[in-house]
Amino acid sequence: MAKYSFEFKKKVVNLYLNGEGSFKFIAKKYEIPACSNVEKWVRNYKNFGDEGLFRSRKNELYSFEYKLHVVELYLSSEISYQDLALQEGITNPCVNRIGMMPVATFGLPLHRNY
Repeated sequence: MAKYSFEFKKKVVNLYLNGEGSFKFIAKKYEIPACSNVEKWVRNYKNFGDEGLFRSRKNELYSFEYKLHVVELYLSSEISYQDLALQEGITNPCVNRIGMMPVATFGLPLHRNY
């Protein structure tokens, strides 16, 4: 997985916010393999400002109770994993998946009932 500097991410985000192209166009122009990276950077920037573009080098430890809380929020709402992570101040997308561990532990359904 490629690592991108804060300066590069900020440049890409500003291009998008200034209307200089779509996620896909900017990703292709700057040889970013997935336009979802650009979309994630823009979303993180809108929610957290410059802080959302820095790579987190700390290993966050979340208690079992907190993970369960996040799972319950997800199951009881129509919010996406990504939006829930942003709502909870979690910028690392892998944390959402890690937070789903209590689902298997308690035998809860992995999908919402609609």
